[in-house]
Amino acid sequence: MSARLQVPAKSPSSARLALARPRIGFVGLGWIGRKRLDALTADSRADFEVAALVDSDADRLRAAAAAHPEASVGSAIDALLDEGLDAVVIATPNGLHANQAVACLERGMAVFCQKPLATTLSDVQRVLSAARAADRLLGIDFCYRHITGMEVLRRRLSSGALGDVIAVSLVFHNAYGPDKSWCRSPALAGGGCLLDLGVHLLDLALWVQGMPPTERVRSRLFAHGQPVQGRAGELEDLAYAEFIQANGAIVRLCCSWYAHIGQPAQIRMEIAGTRGGASWRNIDGSFYDFDVCLFQGTQREQLGTSRDDWGTRALRAWLRQLQASNRFDAEAENIVRSAALIEEVYRA
Repeated sequence: MSARLQVPAKSPSSARLALARPRIGFVGLGWIGRKRLDALTADSRADFEVAALVDSDADRLRAAAAAHPEASVGSAIDALLDEGLDAVVIATPNGLHANQAVACLERGMAVFCQKPLATTLSDVQRVLSAARAADRLLGIDFCYRHITGMEVLRRRLSSGALGDVIAVSLVFHNAYGPDKSWCRSPALAGGGCLLDLGVHLLDLALWVQGMPPTERVRSRLFAHGQPVQGRAGELEDLAYAEFIQANGAIVRLCCSWYAHIGQPAQIRMEIAGTRGGASWRNIDGSFYDFDVCLFQGTQREQLGTSRDDWGTRALRAWLRQLQASNRFDAEAENIVRSAALIEEVYRA
């Protein structure tokens, strides 16, 4: 890492409430990491400094550094820990998230991390403990919460517009599957399609309902058509799970890689209530175009439609929050809910 800045490392005790122009490091500059970096820096309203860039791939690091020559660069996260950063954005392989997040939090940096926050429940809890101890903001890239209309649906559910929730159906079929070699490594990926796709769906279903207590009932995982258990060996490419919420509502989850679905993707959440229903679904097999609708009998109300670059909204929201206060937000505690369900499925 360049020695351009000789700023003393921050300690967790050096709490600051507001950061008008935070100095941010970006760790992991693959497709997602670079997309998040470019989207933020292209926004003239985003007032922050790209202070450090980290990636183990020399070509990716060189390309990002050319676009941000003012930033220090390094091949490993250890190099940025003494750069006096206010925050980091982590977009590395799943298995690296926990240790990297903890290292940054212990140096007093706020953290925004790609999902999953960690590959095991114990590591999720370890990161949360570090964030609480450091009193630093921790954000997770649960981007589907920011689909247009999703917040409206959450408010409608909270107001009782759908009555009591009876059932939730969650589906995410990806006809292609991951294209990075680390995604097939148990150590680096931490899991297959359940952790890759299912964690998004479970978080969304819990979040729109206000995080109801939920328990796992049963599940089946498959790899190449054969049943598998856990995630120590071959990673699952098809997962089914069933959960029961505290009010008795049933939640069914199905997700897969390399699905035979006649289109690139099937992504949806359907909610059945005693007074109405709702759906979030992708359009024409797209990974990016969605509609959110509310149903009353035969009537349909469109709550939102997304045909834009919504994928960076979670990061933008975290940056706005960071600029107002870098202190720990208890909302992050809710990550434990979906992580615990994922853990139970694998453990079974």
